[in-house]
Amino acid sequence: MDQSNQDPLHGKTLEHIVTTLVARYGWEALAGHVNIRCFTHDPSVKSSLVFLRKTPWARNKVEQLYLTLVHYGR
Repeated sequence: MDQSNQDPLHGKTLEHIVTTLVARYGWEALAGHVNIRCFTHDPSVKSSLVFLRKTPWARNKVEQLYLTLVHYGR
């Protein structure tokens, strides 16, 4: 069995993840879930992607929030 198919993030780009979270929560609520400056001060998908690609701990939090949304629909 292909191991990559068991990864729930397989095939999901970081841009897709951020865009989905923004569509679901909006920037203000998203910043409440993951308190990082790129979500609280003049937020944009582009600036968020730059920051998240450079900051593994923040990317991990965003990915975990996405997985929660996908799994539980919250």
